[in-house]
Parts: sequence; C-alpha cells; structure tokens
Amino acid sequence: MGNERRLFALLICLLLGGGLTAAVLGASRAADAARPDHATAATAHSGTTRSGTTRSGPAGGDFVDLRDVPPGPADPPPTGPGGSAGTVRVDCGRDEEGHYNEDNLVVSPGLRAGAHHTHAYVGNLSTDAMSTDDTLAAAATSCRGGDRSTYYWPVLRLPDRPAAQPREAAAGHGNAGAILPEASVSVEFFGNPVSQVVPMPRFLRAMTGDPVAATAADEADVRARWGCSGSPDRSTTRYPRCPAGERLTRTLVFPSCWNGLDTASFDHRSHLSFPGAGGICPQGTFPVPRLRISLAYDVPPGAAIALDSFPEQRHSPRTDHAMFVDVMTDAAMAQLVACLNSGRHC
Repeated sequence: MGNERRLFALLICLLLGGGLTAAVLGASRAADAARPDHATAATAHSGTTRSGTTRSGPAGGDFVDLRDVPPGPADPPPTGPGGSAGTVRVDCGRDEEGHYNEDNLVVSPGLRAGAHHTHAYVGNLSTDAMSTDDTLAAAATSCRGGDRSTYYWPVLRLPDRPAAQPREAAAGHGNAGAILPEASVSVEFFGNPVSQVVPMPRFLRAMTGDPVAATAADEADVRARWGCSGSPDRSTTRYPRCPAGERLTRTLVFPSCWNGLDTASFDHRSHLSFPGAGGICPQGTFPVPRLRISLAYDVPPGAAIALDSFPEQRHSPRTDHAMFVDVMTDAAMAQLVACLNSGRHC
C-alpha cells in the first residue's frame, strides 16, 4: 500500500511539472514540423552534454551571409509633423558584473530557473525570480543616473568551448558552452513618428520576441533582428555571417502602445502592442517611449555560436527575445518623455 501511495505521489508531481513547463514554454501554440539539422562545424553545433543529454542545432539554414540580405527600412522611422523626434540613451554598462541567472521575472515570477535558459542583465543588480516592486525600487543599479529598471535577454554562447565560470554554466537544458560577453550594450528610448508620447507607468513589465518561434504556428511575435556592425541598414532573423573585423549585432525593439490600464497581463503581451503602419497605435492604446536594446559581440573567427533557448527550440535565432521592467521614478520618466516630445537628444 505504501508503494502505491509513493507511485501515486510521483505521478502527481510529474503531471504538475509537465503542466508548469507547458505554461512556461507556451506549449498551447501549434507546432510546426521539426526542421532537419544540416549543421556544419563552422556554423552550427550538435552533440552530447557532459550529463549525456543530446544537444542539437542551430541548423545550417539558420545562418546567412549578410551580404545576401537586402537593406531594410530605417530604424527609428522618420518622424512626421506632430511626432516626437527625441532620443534618450541610458548608459547601463555591458554586464561587467556578470549578472546571470535562469530566472524570468516577467514571465515566471516566483519560479527559480523558470526560464530554462540563462539571461544576461543590465540595470537593476538584484533582479531574479523572487524580485518584487519594492526590492527592485531599493536595489543598486549599473545604470548611470540612477535608473533602477531591469533589462535582460538570453545569452549567446560558444558551444564548443567550456564555461569560464560556474555561474555561466547551464542547468542541463541543452544550453552549454562559454558565454560570449557583450562587447557593447546600448539602451535607447525613442518617441513616436506621428504623435507625442505619454509616460510609462512605474513597474510596467514588457516583453519582445518569441522564445518558442521555432515550433510556433507563425512568426507574428518574431521581432529581434541580427546584423553586422558594418551594415547597420541590413538585418535578418537568422545568424549573420559577418565580414572579418565586424561585430555581430542583435537589436531588440519593444512594443510601444500601452492600453492605459495595466502594468502586466496574463500572456505578458496584451497590455502592450506594436504600432501599425506609419507608427499609429491601435485604437484604445496610447504611445509610450519606444525601447530599443542593441547588443554587439566580438565573435572569434570560425567559432560556432548558439543562442540560449528551450531544448526543443534548437537554438534558433528566431527565438531571440528580451524583457524589461520599468523602475524609473515618476520624475525621471517625466524627464524622459519631455526630452522625446521636444525633439531633443538626451
């Protein structure tokens, strides 16, 4: 009878764990057929982790020579009459502190290692799964000027090289190798091309990109763009092969149309949306400052690279994403909005 109870308890734990993982991964979305892995040593990686877990991807089709990518539209878009043409740059360093964890305060608050991959941070130095509005507001920050907001994204790894420090190692989710540190991190806010912007509410949570894009039914939430430092007018959703001497770049732009009510939502997206054609916000939403995070990396020649991801996402570059929690004071946010609306560069 005791054995039966133990087996029943184990079954319940497995069911609960599976349900939790499905919620975190967005498993309710329809899955595409699995892509074949055409990896080569110079562009992709597959193998077995030290724990014996099979690791595969990215696939050969996840890479593109950036010279084959046509130029795209300007970012930010041109500002018309009545728009807010200002810019604000916040210097938060490039994670010199080595702030890494597998938490996700925006998507999985209160759940340790809920991200199933490692995030890098700038800004608020205390951010983890257990953070609250109060602890964030009281913490130290890497940002000059006192901005305690938190900005974070999945790390980029060199999968064929061992982790340099224990805190950089993965927790067995198929993400392994040395973390490639950012050579530069740029945190910028822009206005709206057709109207003035209103302040973000303090403790607004925001997300951009799609961490399950490789198995999603569509690419509606794929937002991140990859590129090379020598061609800022070209970008792609694949890993770019950059000319010698150029840095690999990642650009993550956040939604900037707020519903005017909520600082978060059940799906982490509904309270914020992206502007439509020409920068016009959907009906019933208000333009807020548009956040853009730009990352750059010095990739060793010939090195394999892989974005940290959920195991079944195969390190696809389309799964790139980032999160943000606004912890600016109301006074600091008001200054930022004034700068954007007046067309200044602060």
